[in-house]
Amino acid sequence: MSTHEAPVVNNPVETSNTTQLPAENTHTLRDSVETALESYFAQLDGQLVTDVYDMVLSEVEAPLLEVVMRYTKDNQTKASELLGLNRGTLRKKLKQYGML
Repeated sequence: MSTHEAPVVNNPVETSNTTQLPAENTHTLRDSVETALESYFAQLDGQLVTDVYDMVLSEVEAPLLEVVMRYTKDNQTKASELLGLNRGTLRKKLKQYGML
């Protein structure tokens, strides 16, 4: 490895239906989302609900952006690369969640 290459830490492992960290972390993000949604629906007790898709996306996307921005020390270029987003898209999402 050259002096300019960063080591790969906790490189995700692709599986048939989810991306997860190596074996030491057996509870995946997918598991957490599934558990949270099952709990959410159980608490509704038959009450009508709409727009669940948008609700879930905003509940996941906002903390994702917060953590990534902290990790990259608010460097939008690094954050957009880490997330695989265009920098303009990242700025739009940061503005949407009041993070600019």
